Amino acid sequence: MDDIKLLERITADPEIMVGKPIIRGLRITVEQILKALAAGIKEDELLQDYPELEHDDIKAVLLYAAELVEKEKIFGLSA
Repeated sequence: MDDIKLLERITADPEIMVGKPIIRGLRITVEQILKALAAGIKEDELLQDYPELEHDDIKAVLLYAAELVEKEKIFGLSA
């Protein structure tokens, strides 16, 4: 699946999870998945815990996060 198709899995709706980025309209946020992965939860465990998730959803979350970091700009403050 190409990057554009993956990113289409991430949506935001002010009526769902207060507008946070979510996966395919589900009540599962990008943040939840990233925190779970950062805590060491394996992808297979996530897919078991959230049976509505698919492997491509996790790939989409990682790509979404990578694109945000890529666009991030850091500005130094002068003393």
